[in-house]
Amino acid sequence: MTTTRLTKPKAIVVGGSLGGLLAANMLMRDGWDVEIFERTPEALVGRGAGIVTHPELFEALAAAGVAVDDSIGVHVDRRITLSREGKVLSERAMPQTLTAWGKIYEVLNHAFTGTYRTGATVVSADTHGDHAVVTLQDGSAHRADLVVAADGFRSGLREQWLPAAGLEYAGYIAWRGLVDEAQLSAGTRADIFEQFAFCLPPHEQILGYPVAGAANSTAPGQRRYNFVWYRATREDDELPDLLTDASGKCWRNGIPPALIRPGVLADMESAATELLAPQFAEVVAKTAQPLFQPIFDLTVPRMAFGCIALLGDAAFVARPHCGMGVTKAAGDAMALVRALGSGAPVADALAAYSSERVQIGHAIVEHARHLGAYMQAQLKSDEERAMAERYRTPEAVMRETAVSRRF
Repeated sequence: MTTTRLTKPKAIVVGGSLGGLLAANMLMRDGWDVEIFERTPEALVGRGAGIVTHPELFEALAAAGVAVDDSIGVHVDRRITLSREGKVLSERAMPQTLTAWGKIYEVLNHAFTGTYRTGATVVSADTHGDHAVVTLQDGSAHRADLVVAADGFRSGLREQWLPAAGLEYAGYIAWRGLVDEAQLSAGTRADIFEQFAFCLPPHEQILGYPVAGAANSTAPGQRRYNFVWYRATREDDELPDLLTDASGKCWRNGIPPALIRPGVLADMESAATELLAPQFAEVVAKTAQPLFQPIFDLTVPRMAFGCIALLGDAAFVARPHCGMGVTKAAGDAMALVRALGSGAPVADALAAYSSERVQIGHAIVEHARHLGAYMQAQLKSDEERAMAERYRTPEAVMRETAVSRRF
């Protein structure tokens, strides 16, 4: 005699950012009762910066119940590299759609009809044969058939299950920011706004592209320009200084943008004027609240522990050069739901998921390391810097940075 399960299987997703919402939406549409635990007390709308899209991301959005149309981002047709003087050194036809973190969050959050709990800090997750138990900071325990750890690159659940898997600093940081289209001069808008643009001064690299603006609008005149500026930064003295606020507190896990010291911002803007094409210097100077992130690598040997699975940056962190962060999480989510749909017990399905995605995660991280080798070499020997320079032509950078690639 066979029995039919009358209730939906329960999934808890730890982390309510893009990776968590992708997994939550796909699981919900595959028949799961899904609850998201997000530690921040407020909604995440408005956070983050630009995102480069890839076909796999659009496939995942469709699987998550999102209808993708032209409003998802801003389309560009070509890439250019500017000289220090602001002249076009090289150009390459490369159609691509660029979007913003806030836009993707908006469509995924709108699609999710399960339970989204803010201010829910998870302190542990334990697996018990055919189920898992999540414990919150308030002491409450929550049982589920599946737990998905999508709690980011400083994942507490990864640290619980893989304490030896640590972040590896790559030797440089990325300054990031967004500036409203309307705030840029007519000349800069004409030169770079409709382009995916690069500038490659010695020892540095900056890129920029248009994204959705306030209220996630993609209408001309209401968009923003997103920049990412890579700068070599020593780990022993320069990085701690950048992470220290005006009170003397060092925020080793990342300084809130509003606490970056005015002197640090002034030095950054001065360097932009001295080193970058004037169009990029203007973008940097007119950004209201720049922020920076130390660049890390992270790999893990496995992504499943009984009924608990790691997803996205909780498992593998790749440098931003390949533009695969959100797409990698999207691929994880699709593989997770596919494995769970096999009919195998959850723990067996997650083991298969782990086997597939660990291999892909390693490949993405290695590709990103290759793209970031020039920046990493800046704090090394003259010979290593010279060797890295040989592979940093404008054509190579434009051809390989943030392009669609199947792993």
